[in-house]
Amino acid sequence: MSPRREPVPFAFVSEADRFRSNVTPPPRERASVGRMAGRCLLGLTIVAGLVGSLILGMPALSISHSPAQTPQSQASPGH
Repeated sequence: MSPRREPVPFAFVSEADRFRSNVTPPPRERASVGRMAGRCLLGLTIVAGLVGSLILGMPALSISHSPAQTPQSQASPGH
């Protein structure tokens, strides 16, 4: 038995997967020098912020392996 296809009410729906347009979209507009400089400046600002927060946050993230020192009293025990 051959597989039975459902009837399609509109012909363009069944042909939509193989339809190719012959209309090309307009070419993309080139970014201006100011816009490219703004993007670079924004990227550098974001990277500098991340690096700065990492540098400032490193002391808080580091684990101190030095042994805890107990404070010594300077008063003599006999007085």
